[in-house]
Amino acid sequence: MDQQTPFDRALLRQRRNRAATRYGDYDFLTAEVTDRLLDRLDDIKRPFADILNLGCHTGLAGEIMSARADTKFLVQSDLSDRMAGLAQNRNDLLTAILDEEALPFAEESFDLIVSALTLHNVNDLPGALIQANRCLRPDGVFLASMFGGQTLVELKEVLMLAESETAGGVALRVSPFADVKDLGNLLQRAGFALPVADSEIITVRYESPMKLFTDLRGMAESNILNARSRKPLRRDTLMRAASLYTERHGGDDGRVPVTFEIVNLTAWRPDASQPKPAKRGSATHSLADALKVPDKPNR
Repeated sequence: MDQQTPFDRALLRQRRNRAATRYGDYDFLTAEVTDRLLDRLDDIKRPFADILNLGCHTGLAGEIMSARADTKFLVQSDLSDRMAGLAQNRNDLLTAILDEEALPFAEESFDLIVSALTLHNVNDLPGALIQANRCLRPDGVFLASMFGGQTLVELKEVLMLAESETAGGVALRVSPFADVKDLGNLLQRAGFALPVADSEIITVRYESPMKLFTDLRGMAESNILNARSRKPLRRDTLMRAASLYTERHGGDDGRVPVTFEIVNLTAWRPDASQPKPAKRGSATHSLADALKVPDKPNR
């Protein structure tokens, strides 16, 4: 285990393998985010013949994209061999078991790379984005969704309070997630052109906080931090956290809200055909001309 990296990727693979056996019971959020992400392809008026799906989960994205008339070749991949097996059984597409931080594909292999709710768990996100850019053909599109900084904000709050009360200290129990602005900057650093990062909030109302804890395990989204406490969460801490969650955030219907911030990333591999911003100082008219006011008003 490498304490210099934030996430225990071996543990992530283990938990995704375990979750695969019943993932269909817990994939509602992944399915919703995948549908929303792929809807964005309708706004990009160009064909995508060769496609890579990073983090295929149950194969929904591959199923949808393989039905497009312009799709000629599609590879779906996952870190988990059992999750990859689920996807292949669903859609019978070419499926690879691979690490998103070590893409084995040749440069300029794909017209489109799509990833839904996978890249928030990589240790070297800048490196992963650089590799994705390298694998795209000129003017190829990178489209991804990942959890943003406001995800599970209520849970973070009550776990810290509960553990402080019951155990006299606080451990890292929820993984940190990147900010939308930082992710947009990372796209630029990775060499992408025309990068866009935006976010949306999905609020899920749960019948109880305990159901949330169960779902996070079922989605393989529980704590994989290398710096996590090796001591399991005490039962009295868990029960106090559930009580605080209901007290602080519960609605009149008895349900509790859970925030998931989804950051959507869209970018292109640079190509000469793409529009470029005008060079600084290249304007032939001043703002004063446009406003029809003198550059130096009389006093």
